[in-house]
Amino acid sequence: MIKNTRRKYIIGVLTAALCLSSCSDSINIDPQDKLNNKQVYNNIYDADAAIVGIYGKFMQLAEKHVLLNELRADLASPTENATRFIKELSEHSVSDDNPYANPREFYELINLCNDALKNFEIMKNEKTMSSGEYNERYSDIGCLRSWLYLQLGIHYGNVPYVTEPIENVDDIKDLKEDAKLSFNDLLSDLIEFVEEELPYTDPYSNSSSLVIDVDGYNTAKFFINKKCLLGDLYLWQGNYLKAASNYKEVMSTADGAADINDRYDIYRIRANFPNQVTLAVGYLRYREQDINSLINSNDDGWRSMFSRERDELWNTEWIWSLPFDASFAPRNPFIDIFSPSGSYLIKPSQAAIDYWDDQKQLNGFSYDARGKKFTYNMINDQPVIMKYLYNYLGENQLPIDMFETGGNWFLYRAAKLHLRFAEAANRDGQQRIADALLNVGIQSEYTTGAVDVTNEEKTDLPFPYDFDARQGDFPYYRGDWHRNDGIRRRAYVERAPIIGDPLISLEDNIIMESALELAYEGNRWEDLLRIALRRNDPTFLADKIYNKLSKDGNPNAGSVRTKLMNPDNWYLPFNWK
Repeated sequence: MIKNTRRKYIIGVLTAALCLSSCSDSINIDPQDKLNNKQVYNNIYDADAAIVGIYGKFMQLAEKHVLLNELRADLASPTENATRFIKELSEHSVSDDNPYANPREFYELINLCNDALKNFEIMKNEKTMSSGEYNERYSDIGCLRSWLYLQLGIHYGNVPYVTEPIENVDDIKDLKEDAKLSFNDLLSDLIEFVEEELPYTDPYSNSSSLVIDVDGYNTAKFFINKKCLLGDLYLWQGNYLKAASNYKEVMSTADGAADINDRYDIYRIRANFPNQVTLAVGYLRYREQDINSLINSNDDGWRSMFSRERDELWNTEWIWSLPFDASFAPRNPFIDIFSPSGSYLIKPSQAAIDYWDDQKQLNGFSYDARGKKFTYNMINDQPVIMKYLYNYLGENQLPIDMFETGGNWFLYRAAKLHLRFAEAANRDGQQRIADALLNVGIQSEYTTGAVDVTNEEKTDLPFPYDFDARQGDFPYYRGDWHRNDGIRRRAYVERAPIIGDPLISLEDNIIMESALELAYEGNRWEDLLRIALRRNDPTFLADKIYNKLSKDGNPNAGSVRTKLMNPDNWYLPFNWK
């Protein structure tokens, strides 16, 4: 009881700060489609209020973000309860009135970002905001706007790129076709803006008034990570060295930290360790052959990263996550979407279930526990996506409290960071490092079993491929990466083999691992699209969607595949409503 009360207090306080835009007149952000002409930016508190309001409105995109990126791909399928709009997304047959395909919400938020950026400039020039305060706030909102544009490019292809506030956001729908940027041109403009025009790319400083410490947790994880975004932009563009460099800076966040656990664990991907609480798939010690000894709770094991309190261990995995609280708007949309006690609109596809069941654990069990044990459960003979429900459903699979509908929007974590780095490294000619981070970790890949590891267990490469995983006792030494174990070892599954062309095979392995590890976190469509574009291979994408629909018994599977063989059909129609 004390634990639950403490969690409610922490998350309630933090969420309230973000959600005030929906319930307080003190934040002068109009959450509709038009700017509030009476809005004023007199001091740093007004600037902070604007940022809080923008992030509060940003949270209203959570449902659309997850549905667009999961239903359009191969891991999620509509249930019998699903609306026609949800079924249209899954079958790539979007009608003009489909609200999920309407780009207007993105531009409403972009327009608010543009207004804030303009006013931050004015405040800096009028010296009502210091240069340091300006650098952090301008860069944060500039990156959030760039993230929104990246999503627009992913889903619509050619889009208007508006960087000045406008009186009425509906004016955007009247822009002519030649005013839209192609996806490639959009990526170039976004990279130029983030790389050259933003003065600050680190997280908010600890002294910032937007960073609040509550019982050891800090609000910095509420805000977009700028270097993750820049890494993603370069990855889409095909500048793999730049992508890997930005990812590595985030992976090395705790390098040299005085706290050993921070230094060795933050964003390092550590496997299960006997008698320690971890975020890994694991079994009780000496009972690894007992299927019932799987560590499976809200406080320990792989599942716990989606359910545990925002403690030090949570902090080793999560880079960007926004909490919902039942006491504040916006509401958590995921309970209704995924829970059988809600509307239950989306479920794992049979293709996704087969992906997990095709894996083998290190103890010989023929399935990936991240699948049916953690990512989804069978409830009343129906597969239920669980990542968003662990704090809502009890062990009896019934709601703990119908009114306690808190939760999280999962946006970026260490596993995604490692997989994106591996994808970039592979394309940059660093297959060995990419394979190590995917499978067994740097130390295991670069060890020869020598007693003196002075010249072992490290890559001996320049940044961003410099990894030191040395762990020696003669002489004593611990490299910052000695606890890194790789994504698949943490998941307790066997190494993914390289078959045929090493570059293509490893890339296929990385994208498959993204499905197994990151399912339903809003990444899958963009992963499929990025690889299909890079390879200029429509079959990579079309075959996976066909496989999903076919295994689900959808009679339109063949026609959808034929449609997706034309890259023009990979994008949503720009139907403004």
